[in-house]
Amino acid sequence: MNGTNRKIRFFYNGLNFSFPHRTKFKIFLEKLLNQEGQKPQSINYIFCTDQELRKLNKQYLNHDYYTDILTFDLSYLKKELIAEIFISIPRIKENSRSLGHSFNKELQRVMIHGLLHLCGYMDKTEKEIKKMRQLEDKYLSAYSQLFHVKRRR
Repeated sequence: MNGTNRKIRFFYNGLNFSFPHRTKFKIFLEKLLNQEGQKPQSINYIFCTDQELRKLNKQYLNHDYYTDILTFDLSYLKKELIAEIFISIPRIKENSRSLGHSFNKELQRVMIHGLLHLCGYMDKTEKEIKKMRQLEDKYLSAYSQLFHVKRRR
């Protein structure tokens, strides 16, 4: 499957940023969705600024504050996902510094987080947050293992 047939696409909204190892991560994200019983049709990640994401947060969710991610499920059918996931790159940079993570790890975590929402996982209660973190860690670890195995060859 070449890049034009990918179900997951990245858009950078004028940012001076490019996602490292994007093809491998897109393939991994598609596998994650399949493992969760979902069939991706079209999932667009739009990397943007804090201001753009705050504007969307206020416009569509009536929340007037900064956030790192907004996930919009546009699907017609429950198992065939169509979505747009907006991610603030400046917010990811700030969060990675404050949490002591690398930028790439924090970005991957947030991208996985958005897909998990599309799979039906929530993060409103302590129990839901704990489950979401466990799944994020599980998938981050799986990606890391795949990536390191392929790099050694």
